[in-house]
Amino acid sequence: MHDIRDYYAGGKRLGFINVAFSARATGESAWLLLGVTGTGFAVGLQGLWIAAGELIGVGIAWLWMAKPFKHLTDHYDSVTIPDYLEARFNDNGHMLRLIAAGALVVFVPIYAGSQVFATGKAFNAFLDINHYLGATIGFIVVMLYITRGGFIAVVWSDVFQGLLMVSGLVILPVVGLLEAGGITSIVDTLATQFPGHLTLTGGQGWTTLVIFQTLGFLAIGIGFLGSPQVFVRFISIRNEDQINRGAVVALTWTLLADTGAILLGMTGRALFTDADLGFDPDNILPVMSQALLLPFFAGVYIAMVLSAIMSTIDSLLVVASSSAVRDYWQKTKHPDMSDAALMKLSRQVTFILALVAFGIGMGILLYDIENGIFWIVIFGWSGIAATFCPVIILSLCWSKLTALGAKCAMVAGFLSTIVFKFVVPPLFLAIGWDNGAIYLNALDVLLPAFIISGLIAVIVSLADARGTELLEK
Repeated sequence: MHDIRDYYAGGKRLGFINVAFSARATGESAWLLLGVTGTGFAVGLQGLWIAAGELIGVGIAWLWMAKPFKHLTDHYDSVTIPDYLEARFNDNGHMLRLIAAGALVVFVPIYAGSQVFATGKAFNAFLDINHYLGATIGFIVVMLYITRGGFIAVVWSDVFQGLLMVSGLVILPVVGLLEAGGITSIVDTLATQFPGHLTLTGGQGWTTLVIFQTLGFLAIGIGFLGSPQVFVRFISIRNEDQINRGAVVALTWTLLADTGAILLGMTGRALFTDADLGFDPDNILPVMSQALLLPFFAGVYIAMVLSAIMSTIDSLLVVASSSAVRDYWQKTKHPDMSDAALMKLSRQVTFILALVAFGIGMGILLYDIENGIFWIVIFGWSGIAATFCPVIILSLCWSKLTALGAKCAMVAGFLSTIVFKFVVPPLFLAIGWDNGAIYLNALDVLLPAFIISGLIAVIVSLADARGTELLEK
């Protein structure tokens, strides 16, 4: 580590394999290994809509957005996403940068905190270690390398973590099939006991609720279309020529890992009961690996789950630290600050934000230890995605987007995530429209928040005569 460019973007010299594995490992986390496998256990083939949404999102990001984004960030010499946004819209007042940095500093600790929560659950499920002790151990391990190595340490650890994740999600369903006596045996068991698991609608047909659930699953892929913790990987890649090869790696990884996670859950549904899992679907991978594998290989699965968690925590903390140090402190307050001072401050801020995330994770454990990982993680993911993705997409494909439109869109996405999560459902219940709350909970917050953010961007930009005039110049 020599300077701030190394600490936050790996010197912009990384190869496509590193970037592809890092982007996918960062985008998944314990949500994939515990949450999506649990979803496969709970709903069966209906969970494949998650895989479809992610394949679409990853494909669009790599095949359509990555090259123009890389070209522009190299042109502007951007190191962070707020760097890019400020340069793209020529926002000399730094307000766009501050909005972006503020959103990251708020949502990233929430998202990272959910990973701390997942660490505690993983230690408890695999080793019967106290949730709080397990979360503490995982936090300390991440801190040992992230504060020293920054982005480069994150990426290289992601490569090994990503290899573990995809290998484990391909192998364990196969082991489960062999244990059950083959695919026919699994299908017969599910058809007899859980027939809904063998349909894409959960056995309910295309009801309104199922349509909303399906849209909610598909919408998860939206988060790959501009979320900073993913797109900073495109900034770090060596050149545009690396992107097509990276796309092949990323899409192959997604197809294998996501479908593997759902099939693992379905295989587990045929082999184990709810009581075997302690009535928590998130435990299917820990229970299945320990029951079907020799202790050494079960230990590998412990490493795999903890790796998935670490790969997201470390990436998020580096992104949040870059927002606080480079996008706020250096760019708006101390532009002449030396690299040595910035590096020292970066490590300090990374550690402080990590403590905040640790506190949030412990709070979740204290307040709602029984809740599933899937939707806790999705809230943090949705907040970041709704704030950034519409603006990143429009910045690459619509020349009329103005700085004011981008600012209003980011604020709208940020606030909409909170409103749709905590305000609208209780409001629906208060006015007696229970179905509205049920449908919104099934859809979740990302899609409506994303749509509102995008509409605000377009409407404000079209009405922004001054901004349009500046763009034409």
